[in-house]
Amino acid sequence: MAAPVLDDIDRRIVEVLTEDARRSASEVGRLVGLSPPASKRRIDRLERLGVIRGYTPVLDHRLLGEQIEAFIELRFAPGTQVAEVDTAVTDLPEVIESFTLAGDPDALAHVRVRDLEHLKNVVDRIRRGRRGGPHVLTTRTVIVLSRTPGPSPARSAPSSVAAKRA
Repeated sequence: MAAPVLDDIDRRIVEVLTEDARRSASEVGRLVGLSPPASKRRIDRLERLGVIRGYTPVLDHRLLGEQIEAFIELRFAPGTQVAEVDTAVTDLPEVIESFTLAGDPDALAHVRVRDLEHLKNVVDRIRRGRRGGPHVLTTRTVIVLSRTPGPSPARSAPSSVAAKRA
């Protein structure tokens, strides 16, 4: 699918909403030089085009009891199809997102858990797999020590999953 054509104002609207998705159309318009109705039409268009796919709160996971963040590398049996790899961890609620990779490892699962015991449980569940699912040969887990935000607060939704509109 071809990327939608966005002008400088569209890109500025995306930037302004990325900084604070709770801004009203009036405030967005004021910041980008548009009237409130014109701003609202632009935002609606960006939503229809799928450029804006949702509005998500930024959470402090430690306050929610999720003290550990980790990445789990997964290696599958030879001949495992990409479609099977894609579904290997989709049923685990601790998985924030997963990536199917070209090269080694075959996949990477980003998880958040309460503690090390919970992490061990998640790794064990991944290694056991689900009935009829792809066979995981090995895993390797790395624990995040700290997180440094990038230059942009923008977050991307998974390309194959449509985010729900708030």
